[in-house]
Amino acid sequence: MAGEHKRTVLVVRGGWEGHVPVAATDLFVPFLEKNGFEVRLADSPAPYADPAFMSEIDLIVQCYTMGTIEQDQLKGLRAAIEAGTGMAGWHGGIADSYRNSSDYLHLIGGQFACHPGKHPDDEDAGTERHNFVPYTVNMLPEAATHPITQGIGDFDLVTEQYWVLADDYNDVLATTTQKVRPWDPWHREVTSPAIWTRRWGQGRIFVATPGHSLDVLQHDSVRTIIERGMLWASR
Repeated sequence: MAGEHKRTVLVVRGGWEGHVPVAATDLFVPFLEKNGFEVRLADSPAPYADPAFMSEIDLIVQCYTMGTIEQDQLKGLRAAIEAGTGMAGWHGGIADSYRNSSDYLHLIGGQFACHPGKHPDDEDAGTERHNFVPYTVNMLPEAATHPITQGIGDFDLVTEQYWVLADDYNDVLATTTQKVRPWDPWHREVTSPAIWTRRWGQGRIFVATPGHSLDVLQHDSVRTIIERGMLWASR
């Protein structure tokens, strides 16, 4: 439409290569462009430190597992979100970024702690597949009417199941429950948020913990939730 403001998304992708950050974010670039976003790409959190640049960003999509963030970058990220820039991401690209920063954890509201795998003597021991377990993403009652999750029921995955340390400021839309297997050292089931949103100043944050690999991101429910979550989070 003539004269319509074109929104801008900054896609920050990098960190640990096991989460294929370039290929993973490339899955969603056409969707963002189709929905009227101008896409800008960065391979580090360095742009967060530029206030003039960040003031033009309506949405951050971050896929940056582990790595580090400098104080000026974190300060700029928090300031941008407080001023209305949205932030969205999945799996370790948002919930296991910048382990050096407690202030980043405070912003996001949940930190990856573990993805318990199969039996220690399983034939997949020592491989990536050892961490791929069957589990269910359970939608909460709030999810039935939320624009991110409306119409999506519980669904099953076989991939890493994130055990997340989180706080109750999150608005949780879905959870997943870690069972107690005979070889586990914990004594009761543990339920972690699997999809949540968080309001921060004028900004919105969206997190989904499924998304270890491209096949998980292409699962109908996961992909739909992430696409809707990005739109919901954007200014």
